[in-house]
Amino acid sequence: MAASVIETCHVACSANRAPNVVSWGRGGLIAFGSCNSVCLYDPQVIVGLLNGHTGRVNAVRWVHRTENAPECHLVSGGSDSRLILWEAHEMKKVWCCLQFIQSVECKGHTAAVCAVDAVYTEDSKVLVASSASDSTVRLWLCSDDKDVPVLACGGDDCKVHLYAQANGQLQKVMTLQGHEDWVRGVEWTSAGAELLLASCSQDSLIRVWRLCAKSGTDTHAEDDHTIIKMKEDVFEVKDRGLTSVFAASLETVLAGHENWVYGVHWHPPVYKGGELQQPLCLLSASMDKTMIIWAPEEASGVWVEQVRVGEVGGNTLGFYGCQMSPDGAMIVAHAFQGALHLCVIAVRIQGEWRPGVVVSGHFDVVQDLSWDPEGEFILTVGSDQTTRLFTPWKKQNNKEITWHEISRPQIHGYDMQCLAMVGRFQFVSGADEKVLRVFQAPRNFVENFATISGASKEKLLTTSDAASLPEGASTPALGLSNKAVFQGGLVPKNNKEEEQFNSISDQYQESYFHPLILTEPPPEDHLLQNTLWPEVQKLYGHGFEMFCLASDSTRTLVASACKASKAEHAAVLLWSTTTWRQLQRLQYHTLTVTQMAFSPDAQLLLAVSRDRTWSLWRRNPPTSESSEPRFSLQAHTGKDTAVHSRIIWSCDWSPDSKYFVTSSRDKKVIVWGPWRPESSGGSEIKPCSSVLDVGDSATAVAFCPVLCSDDSHLLAVGLDCGRILLFRWTPGQDVAAGGDWLFVFLDPESSHRQSHTLAVKRLRWRPRAGRAGVGNNESSWVQLASASADHSVKIFSLNKHHLQ
Repeated sequence: MAASVIETCHVACSANRAPNVVSWGRGGLIAFGSCNSVCLYDPQVIVGLLNGHTGRVNAVRWVHRTENAPECHLVSGGSDSRLILWEAHEMKKVWCCLQFIQSVECKGHTAAVCAVDAVYTEDSKVLVASSASDSTVRLWLCSDDKDVPVLACGGDDCKVHLYAQANGQLQKVMTLQGHEDWVRGVEWTSAGAELLLASCSQDSLIRVWRLCAKSGTDTHAEDDHTIIKMKEDVFEVKDRGLTSVFAASLETVLAGHENWVYGVHWHPPVYKGGELQQPLCLLSASMDKTMIIWAPEEASGVWVEQVRVGEVGGNTLGFYGCQMSPDGAMIVAHAFQGALHLCVIAVRIQGEWRPGVVVSGHFDVVQDLSWDPEGEFILTVGSDQTTRLFTPWKKQNNKEITWHEISRPQIHGYDMQCLAMVGRFQFVSGADEKVLRVFQAPRNFVENFATISGASKEKLLTTSDAASLPEGASTPALGLSNKAVFQGGLVPKNNKEEEQFNSISDQYQESYFHPLILTEPPPEDHLLQNTLWPEVQKLYGHGFEMFCLASDSTRTLVASACKASKAEHAAVLLWSTTTWRQLQRLQYHTLTVTQMAFSPDAQLLLAVSRDRTWSLWRRNPPTSESSEPRFSLQAHTGKDTAVHSRIIWSCDWSPDSKYFVTSSRDKKVIVWGPWRPESSGGSEIKPCSSVLDVGDSATAVAFCPVLCSDDSHLLAVGLDCGRILLFRWTPGQDVAAGGDWLFVFLDPESSHRQSHTLAVKRLRWRPRAGRAGVGNNESSWVQLASASADHSVKIFSLNKHHLQ
């Protein structure tokens, strides 16, 4: 299949909660671990995923080459106790994600791998060092450019241990003492004929050590008391009959951080005047939410703080690690909650740094997602207790379109579980609580969305009833509800007398919102504080935690269901979106309703359940007594008529509202129908397709709203293993022999790289043809969004005319 048939146009993800999980290569590519995958980031968009680990990736490191050329090897270690060496398959396209393959897998550790590093030996082999939670450091010699014989290890004994290569073995030669708490990071660099080692610790300090070779005359010079210099510790290394003497001394102690220092990183070597030189510049990152660039003064040689960047305010923890771009013009840190923080040096103003645009995503399981009715953005919810909004960013004077998170409408205190759009800028969400919450977009978001997406601001404000919209929202310090902030609440206090605190409540203001005028996607600190949506309604009625939601195409009804172990709690509740009043209670199932779907014509509601059955509800014609919609049970399966033998996970409708599909843990996918308005009774709704066995638990299924060129239906099926399968189904075509299903062939290697690594939780097609941000005239393209337990959201673009 041609490469243009299916494209991964966006991957939303975050870095794992580990100190050594981000590495910036000399070719400009950032590699970081996200759940079980290694992401390759350019850093504008995710350009590839390396799937091979079966546990969380805890450490990633590029294998740097001495000539400062782009790397061709990458090492990763994970909670699966394994190390993987990734190799560039073709050097001509080294940064293409398709070119990195799993070269060597190293097994030996008995617990999670925590840190890795690697160098090239003299005989062009890769020497890898790894440390793990099994309290061991292991060396691996992997077959395939210069020998660095010293290994530094920092541990919970507050010491830095040095190991040197002697007679083919690494032997402990010295212990560097000085830190007063756990050593969290170490990194080497060369300074002429000497080595510099930076170590950082939970004592909030950074120590820089100097390691140099000693000649015979140097060793006697130590007795000269007329020379003032730092104390040196001397050690010998015997290798191949030769004895070499080295000295280690403390170069400087850097004090500037106010919390644990988790990461240090030296400025990469740069070419000046045709020679490769090492700038004496050190980057550090700390739990105090700051990054600092340190360098010695030219006149005195004293190491001082040159640049400090970071976050101010918020309730998040600090940084886990840091990296610097090859030219030193960009620095990046990854935070406790997985966010990447990119700072770029300003071109016009010398020494000034500004926030850069980065990729972002959930840092826990993504449970649900939904497109907006126009198909221009998606909303996602996850177990990280957040709701996030992603949309294409149209750069000015640039045809390139990239997806980014531009709003975080809800930051909750419970794990999010489900959501449903009930308008262009309104949604309902459910979490591990008994309450449903309704959110409305504020004016500030609508204006910024128009700027970033290229839409008409006036048109959007007209359709959003701009006169009544609040400016933004904020959350009280101990609350869960986003409160609206109106224009009057944003007036600053100018009078000095008014600035005096009149009460305790004045000292601790609840509103942290400040309106933003965005021309590009916002950084993490703005997403946390200034992009919330106000909560406009709470819906009470369920007895247990929410599990699934659905809304109809007219955006007038919402159906909700909660976790249930008894029939009395398994009822589906219907809500009016105009009055937000409960309209009806639909009782049939005996266990949790796992998913619901309204038919595209809004006349039918389908529910599937843990009890292995489905139920179909029909909207009754309006009566003179009540104009509110009422539903009645039209069809269902029972224990004796059920085709599925395990829990039914997912369901969806065909675009013509005639057929619906169900997928189950029993690995079966079945299409039911056709539905005829004049039909009644459960006997009329039967399987109209052959039973499709997908080989694994089918956790998600979705009908494409656009038919294929031969009028067949395109379906996507998500599996528990993370794979997404595409099928074409033709009604009534050779059902008995299974000829109605046609598997859409995809390149196996490409499919593996594009798939998720854990269960697919939800699949949603864009509600109309075309690609978001490009225009709706591309009738040959459709888009599919997927949410997964591997913490990622992916958006695929498919050319349906070329599917085979």
